[in-house]
Amino acid sequence: MTIWPRRPELNPLFPENRVIRATEFALKVIPALAVLSIMLQFQFGQDYYWPSVITSVLFLLSLPLQGYYWLGQRAATRLPPSLASWYREINGKMNEQGGRRQLVAQPRYEELADTLNAAFKQLDKSFLYE
Repeated sequence: MTIWPRRPELNPLFPENRVIRATEFALKVIPALAVLSIMLQFQFGQDYYWPSVITSVLFLLSLPLQGYYWLGQRAATRLPPSLASWYREINGKMNEQGGRRQLVAQPRYEELADTLNAAFKQLDKSFLYE
């Protein structure tokens, strides 16, 4: 989550920015919703609703974990051939500019994130559209 570059130019290309924003929002809001659900049930609810309330609270608390799991699986996934060639092109441009980037034979999304971070620092934005 911390490695992926949060640039608006990448929004139409990759879903990672949306998943990261949703996970961060869930980390902020969901604990309050879980406490509110339990407190409302405790104050106004009937005893026979407790199992459904506890199930709902456990589901709410699992939502940020699902975001972390998806991001972790995505980081370990190998790039498809089209993105792998784009990764190699970006590394080639950065090596031409003087940056010594190590090229990975079978890149994953994690290496793409590292390369994109370095490219946004070293190159201009035109590398995205070439």
